[in-house]
Amino acid sequence: MNTISKQESNVKVRTLSMRDAIIEALSEEMERDPSTVLFGEDVGKFGGVFGATKGLHEKFGSRVFDTPIAETTIVAAALGMAITGNVRPIPELQFGDFVGVAFDEVFHKLGKWRWMHGGQMEIPVTLRLPVGIAGGAGPEHSQSPQALFMHGPGLQIVVPSTPYDAKGLLKTAIRENNPVLFFEHKVLYDMKGEVPEGEYLIPFGKADIKREGTDITIIATALQVHTALDAAKTLAKQGVEAEVIDPRTLAPLDMDTILQSVKKTGRVLIVHEEPKTGGSGAEIAARISEHALFDLLAPVKRIGSPDVPIAQSIYLEQFYRPSEQQILDVVSELMEF
Repeated sequence: MNTISKQESNVKVRTLSMRDAIIEALSEEMERDPSTVLFGEDVGKFGGVFGATKGLHEKFGSRVFDTPIAETTIVAAALGMAITGNVRPIPELQFGDFVGVAFDEVFHKLGKWRWMHGGQMEIPVTLRLPVGIAGGAGPEHSQSPQALFMHGPGLQIVVPSTPYDAKGLLKTAIRENNPVLFFEHKVLYDMKGEVPEGEYLIPFGKADIKREGTDITIIATALQVHTALDAAKTLAKQGVEAEVIDPRTLAPLDMDTILQSVKKTGRVLIVHEEPKTGGSGAEIAARISEHALFDLLAPVKRIGSPDVPIAQSIYLEQFYRPSEQQILDVVSELMEF
């Protein structure tokens, strides 16, 4: 729970932005393993359009290089490198929306080739994907397509919400011998939090209880974890104690932690920036209904984005992203059951 575990309580910590935590993770893993390479659109001297690879080209030279704006080629090249057994690639797509351009390479080849070839190859690819609404980028540069790949067997899906989680999960991802889609919300790059100085890894499939509570379980991902925590503070003043859970990985998904919380609280709200229809919350809600129906005191509720393209207008886009007030309104409704 919280940022620093009990085991790390005696370790020195720094306050880092998520951007700096990601850079630190990349740097440490590239120092540790000379087979790692980092490449993508403007990740070299420019340091990435969001600054998340700044200084790595200067440090690692030709192991950090730019590519054309060609997502299919980027992912296909990563796959080719990985199956040689000699390279551990970390490709980045400048905007996660354009993973759709390389959908065949991700959904079919990264996810399935190891199985199709009888396990003769490993596919240690960590595909970094900036996502989310951020400053009027419009409908093709602001999406959160994580749930698309929950339908893709063989793919691991990571969605960090804090600098601590981003570093620990990214280091785990890079060491993985199976493909990982690492989704980074663009607004979170500037968010700061505590990060230990020493080496640490965060295992996949282990949710984090960001706040303990007894009255309702709020399951949230990425930026919405922080919206949920803000709402939980307001709810506490009203006498409602909300438990906030961040799954951290959607595949594998830690249902044990979620179901234990549901059994305790009896009420569930799932919040994410993905579209509500077919979002990751739909799968989580279905599993809760399958395994914890008789623990529920009220229907499982979801808050997601509306099923319309994201507005280009900075003013209008704020109405697309779930808000603290929406959470408060739905919790109030659930507490009446």
